[in-house]
Amino acid sequence: MVGQGEESILQFAPFQSAVDEGFWHRLSSLKLNKLGIDESPIPITGFYAPCSHHQVSNHLTLLAESIPPEASEQPFMPAISCGNRNRCPIPGILYNTNTLEGFQALDKQSLLKAEAEKIWEDICSGKVEKNCNVLSRFLVISFADLKKWSFHYWFAFPALTLDPPATVVNLKPATQWFSAEEAESVTAACNEWRNMCSTTDVPFFLVSISSNSAATVRHLAEFEACQLDGHKVLIGFYDPCHLPSNPGWPLRNLLWFICRRWSLQKVQFFCYRESRGFADLELSLVGDALIPNSQELKNHDKMPSAVGWELNSRGRKASRCISLAKTMDPTRLAIEAADLNLKLMRWRQLPSLNLNLLSTTRCLLLGAGTLGCQVARMLMAWGVRKITLLDSGRVSMSNPLRQSLYTLDDCLNGGEFKAVAAVKSLSRIFPAVEAQSVVMAIPMPGHPVPSQEENSVLEDCRHLQDLINSHDAVFLLTDTRESRWLPTLFCANTNKVTITSALGFDSFLVMRHGAGPLSSSYDIKTEAVNDLSTEIGAVSLTDNSRGQRLGCYFCNDVVAPVDSTTNRTLDQQCTVTRPGLAPIASSLAVELLVGILHHPFG
Repeated sequence: MVGQGEESILQFAPFQSAVDEGFWHRLSSLKLNKLGIDESPIPITGFYAPCSHHQVSNHLTLLAESIPPEASEQPFMPAISCGNRNRCPIPGILYNTNTLEGFQALDKQSLLKAEAEKIWEDICSGKVEKNCNVLSRFLVISFADLKKWSFHYWFAFPALTLDPPATVVNLKPATQWFSAEEAESVTAACNEWRNMCSTTDVPFFLVSISSNSAATVRHLAEFEACQLDGHKVLIGFYDPCHLPSNPGWPLRNLLWFICRRWSLQKVQFFCYRESRGFADLELSLVGDALIPNSQELKNHDKMPSAVGWELNSRGRKASRCISLAKTMDPTRLAIEAADLNLKLMRWRQLPSLNLNLLSTTRCLLLGAGTLGCQVARMLMAWGVRKITLLDSGRVSMSNPLRQSLYTLDDCLNGGEFKAVAAVKSLSRIFPAVEAQSVVMAIPMPGHPVPSQEENSVLEDCRHLQDLINSHDAVFLLTDTRESRWLPTLFCANTNKVTITSALGFDSFLVMRHGAGPLSSSYDIKTEAVNDLSTEIGAVSLTDNSRGQRLGCYFCNDVVAPVDSTTNRTLDQQCTVTRPGLAPIASSLAVELLVGILHHPFG
């Protein structure tokens, strides 16, 4: 605190920054989903409020809403609220680089100068009188490491320097500067200013005190009117600093504005601070700033030098780094990490990749063996989140080496059902997957059905048909030809996207089934089920687009499927194949689905 009549260099407490986790999540989403490799500057908004505690300064804070929402996000993102007493909005700019080396190589002095020039232009043009918030413009540079969820960043609060510097006298608590009547009136006027929605977030203002000690708070543009009235005028600002001997950083640019606008040699400034939401004149400061050469500064055309890069937590002029990996929910972290590769594809190689389409596509996998395990893994890698696995078998000791979703524990006590074990494994690999299991045998032609099981088999047929109707894509991944026959009929009847993958010893097949044989004008629900002549009349060799209709897995067969497992040796009953073929065939099957979903004609 500066005593009566003592003059010293006016020193300012630097602004301090704080970044909410929500800001980094918004930046990450913007980087992955829109910006890609674009390093264009991003306009942002910071928020601060007057100091509200005698031992703690307030920070300029970045929140999730500091980044403007995209058009698609506007219904879901809260808009920046006006009239919030705890959030005085300050315009800023963000430079986010693609690499750590790019972040370190930024010309920081040039960036600071560019922002200072904006402040200087706002002062010279008179814009400050209309929107005084621009006096506190700020700058952030950053690098977001989205693989490790760490963020390097550095704030700058550009401040124009006075040369020679301003000095201060009579800096003391406001209660010692005002008379008792003035203090009471100033407190009431400040509380009224802060309680009005139109002024509560206006950080620079005038305190006008008349001869009868009545105080009013006014906008900066009313300075000359106050002088004409013969009032005592203090120039106030929301001071984020709590120190008893130093005003906060916003006063620096305010002094330059005063020099350019009114060329005052002596400025009585008011560092407004609060306690529990009300003006606290014990905490607030009042002082006299003496500005040498103020007349010369009014006509100063060249932009003064600027300072303002923030010191880190160690008091050094260096950037900061924060890691969010440990604080994030593991499931959310898994989702972000899983989608990272897909979102990076859209930056350069595949801008048309539709992740929403993939994540909402419902896939039914008939068979949870070697092919089913691989297809499920590949679907998740492509961002498919809705997967149903159907199988009636149990995990045996020979399975885990070839079937990637199972372990030895799944083989114990007679073996877990494959569909159930596979879904558990998928959930462990990626908790956000919406996987379901169906333990059911597929009815097959050529396999006799005892009379006591007829109703059960018919119920299985109906269940299978319902499953196919409720999914968008079906993969036929079973071991035998006959187990694919009934699903093929159901898929053709409903025109589902159907993909078959089958293995030989050193060969494999991956194919897409064609649409059903019925023309688009035919509605089977309107005809009698046994009206064979009507059904045959509706058969078409062309699809809905009048192109040649694709065939299915059984189109080249000249005989009906038969039981291929009875009276066969073990090597004929099992799928004996080279171990490397299943991953290849499964990957191609999933790639085929992704290609179909993104093709304009499907």
